[in-house]
Amino acid sequence: MERMTRLSALLLAGVLSVGTLAGCSRQAPSDAGASVASESPAAAETPAPAETPAASESGTVSSGAEGDAAAAGGNVLVVYFSASGHTEAVAQTIAEATGGDLFEITPAEPYTDDDLDWTNENSRVSQEYADESLRDVELAAATPDNWDSYDTVFIGYPIWWGIAAWPTSSFVAANDFTGKTVIPFCTSSSSSLGDSGTLLAEAAGTGTWLEGQRFRSSASADDVNEWVNSLGL
Repeated sequence: MERMTRLSALLLAGVLSVGTLAGCSRQAPSDAGASVASESPAAAETPAPAETPAASESGTVSSGAEGDAAAAGGNVLVVYFSASGHTEAVAQTIAEATGGDLFEITPAEPYTDDDLDWTNENSRVSQEYADESLRDVELAAATPDNWDSYDTVFIGYPIWWGIAAWPTSSFVAANDFTGKTVIPFCTSSSSSLGDSGTLLAEAAGTGTWLEGQRFRSSASADDVNEWVNSLGL
């Protein structure tokens, strides 16, 4: 009788053990799914753009800004398009730091606040974004006075939908950058410089284009001056 009781106890323990393992095996996929879901936002982030190899007089972006800029020297021009004043503030600081001249890119038909309302699909910028043929913005003046006398040209712009605001492209397309060192900079509350400088360099087809810099919309003069000083101009 005692032997039967012991055997029954062993069988019961085995059944409980198998039930526990089965319960664990059903729970595992659920836990794994929760872990994957928690990582998905990070996986969706856009990776940082890779550095672009150096090239000269080919319209492509060049790395090693400090050495190239130091060699450039000469007269400095700071060109900028500013929709809401942020890029203008950075441009003025660069001009003061370098002793350079300023040139504002001004559309022949200036953008109004309503034009710049990107949340309205019928606004001017939204329509231009949707139809690339509308991005060829006519400028009030395309070429600065004494353009040929400048050796180093900074070009500043806000980021629109991941690229340089299109009036900037109109300026680049209208001018010959042969013999000039070109340094792009942009302002944005969240977007990076991305490929904006590279795309402008490709559109220009001439000039030695250095890797640019992105500033937050509320960039301080100290931030800008630190970057300018790092260029070794």
